[in-house]
Amino acid sequence: MVLKTFGWSFAVTALGLVAAVLFGGWTAFGIVAILSVLEISLSFDNAVVNAGILKKMNAFWQKIFLTIGILIAVFGMRLVFPVVIVAISAQLGPIEAVNLALNDKDQYQQLVTDAHPSIAAFGGMFLLMIFLDFIFEDRDIKWLGWLERPLAKLGKVDMLSVCIALIVLLISSMTFATNAHQHGGAHVDKAETVLLSGIAGLITYMIVGGLSGYFEDKLEEEEEREHEAEEEAERAGKPRSAVALAGKAAFFMFLYLEVLDASFSFDGVIGAFAVTNDIVLMALGLGIGAMYVRSLTVYLVRQGTLDEYVYLEHGAHYAIGALAMILLVTIQYEIPELITGSIGVILIGWSFWSSVRRNRALAAAEGKAETSDEKTEVSSGV
Repeated sequence: MVLKTFGWSFAVTALGLVAAVLFGGWTAFGIVAILSVLEISLSFDNAVVNAGILKKMNAFWQKIFLTIGILIAVFGMRLVFPVVIVAISAQLGPIEAVNLALNDKDQYQQLVTDAHPSIAAFGGMFLLMIFLDFIFEDRDIKWLGWLERPLAKLGKVDMLSVCIALIVLLISSMTFATNAHQHGGAHVDKAETVLLSGIAGLITYMIVGGLSGYFEDKLEEEEEREHEAEEEAERAGKPRSAVALAGKAAFFMFLYLEVLDASFSFDGVIGAFAVTNDIVLMALGLGIGAMYVRSLTVYLVRQGTLDEYVYLEHGAHYAIGALAMILLVTIQYEIPELITGSIGVILIGWSFWSSVRRNRALAAAEGKAETSDEKTEVSSGV
């Protein structure tokens, strides 16, 4: 099971590390290895959240997620995205940006650093909305009940998550406006950039989330219709293809996963520049890490881990909230990648341990109940 799920990840790791050695020697090997671990640690929460969505899709779309999806994730977010950032921020053409990335790495890194406020604001707002919508929803299973119960009550207020997100964005932009006033207006453009980029992130979330919610609501109904059509086709001796069984709902959920992965990738891409400004090594390291994250997502789905460890999804969303705030803070202050990655791992590890304790408590309670029933039966028999 492990080899089947992670086989491609192992193969990509071997090829990536060999390519690193051929490209830049053992120093490049070490950089790619570090970037791979960085990406996995920063994106573990991504895998948990993705698994919650992917489990609603059939085996065909799970394979699409691991093939076409990984191409989008590796080449789109880990290779093309950093170049696009530079092209937009520096008002360069795509070819000129690529030449800059390959031939003038110091200048390339400086341009990416200058673009960081807009990236952090966009990604921070998108992830913050995911977190807020999660904690304001009233759920049967609560991890931190003392916190989640009152938040679920507050969640009954319409558009509360949007209002809070906008307040957070205004505070972030006002911080730069204050700094601009104190420093002779040097950061006025940055404040405007933060505000506009954050609003763009919010709009993106509402569009993508709205489409996802709509098709997710229609998913069960469509699955029932397709299941009936499948049975009818089988009776006629013409079984339907996996593509037909997937339906448009699965397609839009796949698109949602790709946008979600892109948002989770912001911190990994930005954090990679603290390790290297070589775009080739960055693509190799982050690509290897992205492959493991996707394999881990499928593994969680097929093993039913989310159903067994019920607090994992909670821990992942709290990690998302922490990451969103960290991204917004990094607009002005630098935060070590070790802290960024550790917070997510700690929260998910805590939720996993809480799930284990819950399962043990339930098993103990069931054991006591069975023992009590046996004693009752014996007593009745006597």
